[in-house]
Amino acid sequence: MGTGSAKKKPIGKMLLAGTISTGLYIVLLTNQDAVNTLSGRGGLYAILPIATALFFSFIHGSFTGNFWTVMGIEASKKRKEVK
Repeated sequence: MGTGSAKKKPIGKMLLAGTISTGLYIVLLTNQDAVNTLSGRGGLYAILPIATALFFSFIHGSFTGNFWTVMGIEASKKRKEVK
């Protein structure tokens, strides 16, 4: 047996973020008329599409990052070159 520490895969986090992401898309797509009407009012309502896109991006990015970790694919860690 080795003494190396095995990383626990974030399966629960991946499933949670995936479920939230799927739910958000379902809510958005089933309420398109209301979303378009609300965001088309102008003024401060114009911020809603931007805020929505950022929120969706954050949740979906969390799912995607955890998905690749669960699949065993990690970003390479570059060494800092000393000159």
